[in-house]
Amino acid sequence: MKKAILFSILISFILFSSCDSPREKKEEMVILGEPETDSLRVEKPETSFYFYEEKNDFPDAVIEMYSPLGNQKFRPGKVPFELNIKNYPFESGLGGFQLKMILNSSDPVGYNSPIFQRELNEGTYRTVAYLVDEEGLALKEFGNFVDRDFMVGDTRPFPYQAEPYLALNIPTNNQKFKEDDEVTIDFLLLGGDIDLDRLKVQISLNEFQYEIQEVTPVRVANLPKGEYLLTLNLVRRDGKELDGPFSSVKKTIFVE
Repeated sequence: MKKAILFSILISFILFSSCDSPREKKEEMVILGEPETDSLRVEKPETSFYFYEEKNDFPDAVIEMYSPLGNQKFRPGKVPFELNIKNYPFESGLGGFQLKMILNSSDPVGYNSPIFQRELNEGTYRTVAYLVDEEGLALKEFGNFVDRDFMVGDTRPFPYQAEPYLALNIPTNNQKFKEDDEVTIDFLLLGGDIDLDRLKVQISLNEFQYEIQEVTPVRVANLPKGEYLLTLNLVRRDGKELDGPFSSVKKTIFVE
């Protein structure tokens, strides 16, 4: 009986330990700093880029955009947006904003209603609407996001380009992090497939650079204090740049 109890406890401990174990880092790149000449200075951990194996809890979630229509024209002022969301626990079960929308590579704005209005000035706009998970990461399966071009006032549509482009979910512009925070770079690829179209994403934080050939959140650990210009470039794997207006995204972040 005692052996059976001890065996059960051991199994429970193993299961608990395995569930509580750190997530496995994939394609980690460690950036080696210059060796310290001052023996009294505290050695700091190295900066590293990596990603995890992510799980989409809502692969069948669908978001549809009823308004605006493609290249629809509006007067300056309030522009109506209407979306339809399926197979996703919208307005229940998840905290924070569940629906986010980006206009022309600006910071995303969160909504808890699929029908809303935005006050917009004259211009040509590309909107990307998408759903997020409990961590605030964008869902990335086909149907989890939708994009649309439209116009406000006397303006012209974007030149037709069938090239893929990027939408950056996080971080937002001027976002602040603590020195020991893990910085997450979460993005969407729209209008193409990273493998079929032979694409890659180049990520730079000042002098630190990293490349990835997957659409998945990239994590950065141990960034030194300072101001950083985060740049994401979508390019062909042969190095050829794309011509679209949204193939590159820039944000400023701070580590304090």
